[in-house]
Amino acid sequence: MSLADHVRTLGRGPGRSRSLTRAEAADAMRLMLSGDAAPEAVGALLMLLRMKGETADEIAGFAAAAQAAMPPVGPVDLDWPCYAAGRTRGAPLFLHSARAVARAGHRVLIHGWNGGDDAVRAGLVQAGIAMADSPDRAAHLLDLDGIAYLPLEAAHPALFGLLRLRSVLGLRSCVNTVCRMLNPGRAPASVQGVFHPSYRLLQADAAQRLDWDRLTVIKGGGGEFERNPAKMVAAFGLRDGAAWQVDLPPVWNCAAEPRPGSDLPAHLSPFETAMVAETTALALDTLGTAATAAHAQPA
Repeated sequence: MSLADHVRTLGRGPGRSRSLTRAEAADAMRLMLSGDAAPEAVGALLMLLRMKGETADEIAGFAAAAQAAMPPVGPVDLDWPCYAAGRTRGAPLFLHSARAVARAGHRVLIHGWNGGDDAVRAGLVQAGIAMADSPDRAAHLLDLDGIAYLPLEAAHPALFGLLRLRSVLGLRSCVNTVCRMLNPGRAPASVQGVFHPSYRLLQADAAQRLDWDRLTVIKGGGGEFERNPAKMVAAFGLRDGAAWQVDLPPVWNCAAEPRPGSDLPAHLSPFETAMVAETTALALDTLGTAATAAHAQPA
């Protein structure tokens, strides 16, 4: 099929158009990643999906095809996508949490791109996380440190090109969700943050279709996987392949927020320490491991 065939399926009009099947979505993603599809057709497909709203089958098909088009990175225990643009996020405290999970003996792969916001990549050194320039280098860093950050432009240049179409189209597309579902290391567990709450269940349903084992999705700080201990947090995902949902009550008994600014602070406040600890605990729970006081402390 051509990409125009999939555009026609989505755009025939009321009563005639329909969502893509998982197999059709996988075929559409392969065509878009090939570089041979007309750019007009790529834009049309992405914007039709934006107007319609993506289904879990579509996201699962897109993600499976995108993952198959890149070399594996692994082995990885915990997948940690990082794709928020940072407009409402303070310092990326979740980096300390990811490092704490690695110190607990789990191999953690962070992958992402944050638009024009460089706070995450600027914070990697302070958090003790090295950045890889290729999937092979990421695998080497995982062997050395148990954790690595793999930029999307190094992991999957073709998918990165589709993500960057946001600046051309003027709107977010389903590629943002596909990147969160990419799981380059084929890890059995993943933690994901979203900015828009409606995507929590969509990503959980897509993960179940992809036969993932364990997943936690929350509306986190600025769209990242970062738990605010002063707020109730609704968590969605999977546990042992089965749908899972829980409301996490506040554990901080007074109103507080991280200090303003995008740089990781040299010394964490009590509230920031609690945020790191609670994010670490939720990541470890995703892995099926209970957190200890030692695990929760930043390096």
